[in-house]
Amino acid sequence: MKVEVVGKNGFSPSDANKEYAAKKLAKLKDMIPDYEDVTARVVCKVYKTYHKVEVTIPSKNIILRAEVTEADLYAAIDGSIDKLMKQVRRYNDKVKDKLGKTGIKNASLVAVAAEEPKISREKHLDLEPMTAEEALDQMELLGHDFFVYLDKETRKTNVIYLRADGDYAILETEAK
Repeated sequence: MKVEVVGKNGFSPSDANKEYAAKKLAKLKDMIPDYEDVTARVVCKVYKTYHKVEVTIPSKNIILRAEVTEADLYAAIDGSIDKLMKQVRRYNDKVKDKLGKTGIKNASLVAVAAEEPKISREKHLDLEPMTAEEALDQMELLGHDFFVYLDKETRKTNVIYLRADGDYAILETEAK
């Protein structure tokens, strides 16, 4: 596995950080069939009170992704590797149970397609024109972490949502 360790928010990972991440990712060697061919991208972000590590591994049959926030960078790397291992085990078990296969090593694209989730509920909304501030108030009153609304000025459907860092973001739609 090729390991690409990058820093964000002014952080530059040291060689020790890169070696530690590569050593920890080696735990996945027996679990991912195309281990030698994949590239793991490890993004390290530093904030005032914590470190965040995001690991993405695009494999042949599955995309593994983990994001962990900890006070220590090494603890965040450990946590993300633990999450990735759980994901691989869960995926292997699901394929084994449903298809009688031996997990990710023998899964085909057809097997992955058979695992797609189904839509179990539909909800219809009457969108009222409102500003982003009004939508934020509505979202907080409902206790949701996202809210769909019709922007009063642009007349476009938007989604306001709560980000993991505690801030809010807006998805603005564009018709093609």
